[in-house]
Amino acid sequence: MVQGKARAILHVDMDAFFVSVELLTRPELVGKQVIVGFPGERSVVLSASYECRALGVKSAMPMSVAMRMAPHAVIIKPTHSLYSAYSARIMEIFHQVTPLVEQLSVDEAFLDVTGSIRRLGPPEAIGQMIRARLRSELGLPASVGLAASKFVAKVASTGAKPDGMLVIRPEQTLSYLHTLPVGALWGVGAKTAGVLREMGITTVAQLAQTPQETLSRRLGATGNHLHNLAWGLDDRSVETEREEKSIGAEETFAIDLWDEAVLRREILHLGHRVAARLRESGKVAGVVALKLRYSDFSTLSRSRTLPVPSNAAVDLVGAAEGLLEKLGRRPQAVRLVGIRAEKLGNAGGGMQLSIDPRDDNWRTAEATMDLIRSRFPAGALRPASLLEHGQNEKKPGQES
Repeated sequence: MVQGKARAILHVDMDAFFVSVELLTRPELVGKQVIVGFPGERSVVLSASYECRALGVKSAMPMSVAMRMAPHAVIIKPTHSLYSAYSARIMEIFHQVTPLVEQLSVDEAFLDVTGSIRRLGPPEAIGQMIRARLRSELGLPASVGLAASKFVAKVASTGAKPDGMLVIRPEQTLSYLHTLPVGALWGVGAKTAGVLREMGITTVAQLAQTPQETLSRRLGATGNHLHNLAWGLDDRSVETEREEKSIGAEETFAIDLWDEAVLRREILHLGHRVAARLRESGKVAGVVALKLRYSDFSTLSRSRTLPVPSNAAVDLVGAAEGLLEKLGRRPQAVRLVGIRAEKLGNAGGGMQLSIDPRDDNWRTAEATMDLIRSRFPAGALRPASLLEHGQNEKKPGQES
């Protein structure tokens, strides 16, 4: 697999991870239709067994739709603490193989095993060994893609599902990629796919043969990126430390909401949650984004640059409320509201002080709240205006 300077990159992706973990304690459900998620109409599918996927059920699909497509499926409420525990054990196995592990989520990662070949054997054997260990030690199935680049390894693991392994050697890269639909490329969502379809491009092979200048005119920098991927060009290294690019939280209401006071109180609640996570991460936000989803599922997002990067809830909430006011009268009831902190930077030492002493008082108060929360149960302290909100804390898994 590795010749000269070619790398050996694995993409390991656990199969229907949440479902697979739940089935460890419910073996009688193996081979049956299983969905992990809250059965409420407003919830979404977190994971579905392959028996459900065969019926069209997908992750992030509204539960109401999934239950119509698979009316006989068993619904299991998620156990997030269990998933986190198994995720830690999975990553421990990966790190025993190579220190070059880039964790993408709780259940997938890139591994650069180029330096492990002398110790553990050919990369194909390493991939199979990892799958065997995950199965024997944890009882969990995984799919593995092996290639000389991250992008192709990711494509290969998708082709290996479920519970398989696909090897794409350097000399096979183009012949394999050019058999795929253009949607297999990173960065091709519904909007980009629509533009490409208007250009008569539906396959990776067609995109590869399209002049790069033509793609750039229609898609900008994305066109260059996709053209490179279509030719298998991806020299990104496995990153052992991944920085968060944004931190956010959102709430889906049980009933579509018109009440302005309740909406503002939810924004205050979300702002404090996001600010606490920023401080915990040692980050400040340069931009605050507000997200609203209406009753017809149409979604809009607006953002505002802060005068000074901040991790104080008073600043995040102020920006979000300003964005809400600028939107004016809402045309429909609100189904979901979210706040996201973007353009993150390190908090250390670079924060400009306000000339208004009240701002500094708020920051001091919030830092004190963080300290108290670290010593007492969650929810022990919150702004007075949110005291009633504690009765309706977010269910696990709803935060983005």
